[in-house]
Amino acid sequence: MFTTIELERADGIAVLTLNRPAVLNALSIALLDELAAALDELEEDRSTRAVVLTGSGEKAFAAGADIAEFETIESAVAGAAFARRGQAIVSRIGALRVPVIAAVNGFALGGGCELALACDIRIASRNAKFGQPEVNLGLIPGYGGTQRLTRLVGMGMAMYLCLSGEMIDAEAALRAGLVQKVVAPEELLGEAKRVAAAIAAKAPLAVEAAKRAIADGSQAPLEEGLAIEALHFGSVTTTQDFREGTKAFLEKRKPAFSGR
Repeated sequence: MFTTIELERADGIAVLTLNRPAVLNALSIALLDELAAALDELEEDRSTRAVVLTGSGEKAFAAGADIAEFETIESAVAGAAFARRGQAIVSRIGALRVPVIAAVNGFALGGGCELALACDIRIASRNAKFGQPEVNLGLIPGYGGTQRLTRLVGMGMAMYLCLSGEMIDAEAALRAGLVQKVVAPEELLGEAKRVAAAIAAKAPLAVEAAKRAIADGSQAPLEEGLAIEALHFGSVTTTQDFREGTKAFLEKRKPAFSGR
């Protein structure tokens, strides 16, 4: 079905692999379209509880947009439309019902970094490199980099990465809060799947509600964020999983969540 990505599903976990290793998994328009289609498919698949997003090969998660396609941009209006199209697809990750874990296995540059930023959790291999080098091409990040970086790591680090075009390694990304964990290259996919499995074992509606409360509340003043949290808290107290979870705790047994 797909030619630029791969999609595998097992035990409630989907693994989405960007599959253009010959060009370091560059984000062509065709790849982004297939990624959008895969995300739509996973949104509808109620058996999927978590997603791992990674890149094919050992060198790159994704080394950026497909530069050759920039030649189609002939005006500021066309440039803005190009950016908005990419932003809309990348933003589907954050909007996905289930959590998405980026397993960053090498270069995550430009659009590749922006793709990782849109994920809910980022786990990096020790050989990972992050950067927004668009300024070297006379451009700026266009798939959300200036905005998600600032919200994630603060204005200073966002300014450094976007204005200098320099890369940082996995340990620097960890210190900055860009990634949550750094592991050996051979452990990366296994660790990402382990975290995905831990999430998949939890009450699905509670996981979904927590994701939405964090994402929506993080952009709001504290009082508004607390109100968002209370609404999501209230919504999960009406679920069968809430009854099952509390009952299992009191009975000192493992809960059997049904997603209802």
